[in-house]
Amino acid sequence: MAKAAGRTNNPARTSVWLQGKAPRGGGRKGDQPSGLDRDRITEVSVRLLDAEGLAKFSMRRLAAELNVTAMSVYWYVDTKDDLLELALDSVCGEMRLPGKEAPAEAWREQLRSLADEYRALLIRHPWVSPLVGRFLNIGPHWLEFALAVQRAVGHTGLPVEKRNGAISAVFQFVYGFGTIEGHYMARCAEAGMTQDEYYREATGKVQVELASHEIMESAGELMAARGGGTVEEMWERDFTIALDLMIAGIESLLPGGG
Repeated sequence: MAKAAGRTNNPARTSVWLQGKAPRGGGRKGDQPSGLDRDRITEVSVRLLDAEGLAKFSMRRLAAELNVTAMSVYWYVDTKDDLLELALDSVCGEMRLPGKEAPAEAWREQLRSLADEYRALLIRHPWVSPLVGRFLNIGPHWLEFALAVQRAVGHTGLPVEKRNGAISAVFQFVYGFGTIEGHYMARCAEAGMTQDEYYREATGKVQVELASHEIMESAGELMAARGGGTVEEMWERDFTIALDLMIAGIESLLPGGG
């Protein structure tokens, strides 16, 4: 096994995918704990992270859920970070990606689809967002996602030197939007309220407490222009408009102005 201390001394190699691990469920026959393999451990890790969150996740808690000792889990992974990285790549595989044969002229639809899938992933698994910047994200599913993004942006016709900027604009926006939306939904769940109930109570309190603040005038104008509907509909409308602006920005940089 690779030593955790060694990984700390060389943080650029801190990835389960760069440690020369044995294949999933591999190793010497007869040595591994009965009924366990990496896929099973990863599956249960994802389930625990979804149910209890990142802060409560531990090797001890995972072992209890698997009904084994913590040492049995360590037969397959060296550290908790290994498990988190495996879980992160596993859920990335839930995203539906455009095929390699997707036509170049459909780049707008491809970008919208990728943005929608990434947003949904961040909402569905709130623990993903704090981990995305923690690891190298070089597992097989993240690499497929990155390739799909690069292909879609390549299809735009942007000069190569502008493509990283376009990727950052779209997907860092999606990351921020999906993270905030996911955290909001988690707060609603913790409060035992629907999104609409929580929104009405929160905005009502803000309007009372900040009634004399000048921000309420401009905020009121924005909210009135936003229109009615449910919180879910407001999320969807804001996301769509913001993504439209991103795509329009890309079009403005194309040779000939798009």
